Amino acid sequence: MHIQPAFFEAHEIRRVYDEKTEIWWFSVVDIIQVLTQQPDFQSARNYWKVLKNRLGKEGSQSVTNCNRLKMPAADGKKYLTDVATAETLFTTGSTNLMTVN
Repeated sequence: MHIQPAFFEAHEIRRVYDEKTEIWWFSVVDIIQVLTQQPDFQSARNYWKVLKNRLGKEGSQSVTNCNRLKMPAADGKKYLTDVATAETLFTTGSTNLMTVN
């Protein structure tokens, strides 16, 4: 797997390319931080935790489609991170992303 960050509105989005399946996997928390304009990583992480819990209770397929991969963090270490494909992110985002308050 090849890690290569993407940038959206000057925010870094961690992503990994899987050569075997030819699929990009994006960090869910990074996407949430940008789209919901969360001030920091921890706020975005808490937002995702609440949303993931609600989606799981509803039986959402989007949470099932998320995987966990080791990705580099700000401290330089690699940690398991929830990741999703662009298709899953679009499905989740278009219906649920703004529902947590």
